[in-house]
Amino acid sequence: MMKSRFVSVSKLFLLSTLLLFKPVVQGETVSNEVSKSPWGPKDEIGTLNMMSEISSFEILKRIASGKVYDLGVDLFTGMPNCCAMLGAPDYHFFTTQRPARGDNKELVSLSGDTINTSTHMGTHLDMLNHFGLKGKIWNEVSADDELGSRGWKKSGAEKYPPIIARGILIDVAAAMEVEQLPSSYAISAGDLQRALKKQGSSLQSGDVVLIRTGLMRNWPDPSSYQMGNQAGLGLDAAKWLVEENEVMLLGADNFGLESFPSTNKQNFAPLHTYLLGQRGVSFLEVVWLEDLAKDKVYEFVFIASALKLTGASGSPVRPLAIPVQ
Repeated sequence: MMKSRFVSVSKLFLLSTLLLFKPVVQGETVSNEVSKSPWGPKDEIGTLNMMSEISSFEILKRIASGKVYDLGVDLFTGMPNCCAMLGAPDYHFFTTQRPARGDNKELVSLSGDTINTSTHMGTHLDMLNHFGLKGKIWNEVSADDELGSRGWKKSGAEKYPPIIARGILIDVAAAMEVEQLPSSYAISAGDLQRALKKQGSSLQSGDVVLIRTGLMRNWPDPSSYQMGNQAGLGLDAAKWLVEENEVMLLGADNFGLESFPSTNKQNFAPLHTYLLGQRGVSFLEVVWLEDLAKDKVYEFVFIASALKLTGASGSPVRPLAIPVQ
């Protein structure tokens, strides 16, 4: 049985939010409308409202050592780009200032550089304004009202708090005894349950859950690390995580979190619209999980913070994992 680390009042509140959400999903399909937030008309961060100073402090108190796992990948010119076909620019890095060449007698040597990139390159966090339905995003916010040439006025990266929470790695690839899940494989709720049982882990309300598919064994080769036919979460697995287990934040070692291509003929990214637009659940992509998996670290303090990019639909992040007792 799932354990909750929130006080009883918070638990009742969370249960009430779940009841509000229930009509959104029917069977293996989702509706075509975004959801109103149970946290009120001003909410812009969705399930991150589940995090509190108390919940963050509780997991920080369990840190077992000074060992820190870096869950971010390097950003470099020529790196894989999930969404070039959708118009997202590649990552480019330019040296714009440098010391003079040759025999330079200047005392001070200055170097400077500039980057030009999509906000969805490398390890990054998708904000709730990234995907929606029928011109609206989470909390029934309309693009006609709140989106301009400088980004969204609602749910932008600058609105997101630093994230400190209990993290859980679900190593699906290891549980299935493969180096990498098959192309386009849709991870089921049963797959997650078997992996958790095999590694001796359990979920709690407010967790950050990171899914390992094994795709990172192909990083950083753009020809094999790509979104077109990747394995990832299926809809029933996502529903099981966020509805039955009240997971706060999701992440994976692939592009897009979900499996591609979509079997939904009308929606090429059904988990994106379901999680971001209908459940208020943000998620991380391109997360480096190989070191955690190698050391079989399944429970940890998860720490990450988005850059305060005003109005942005995504932000590069460098997540950290610190093992706990």
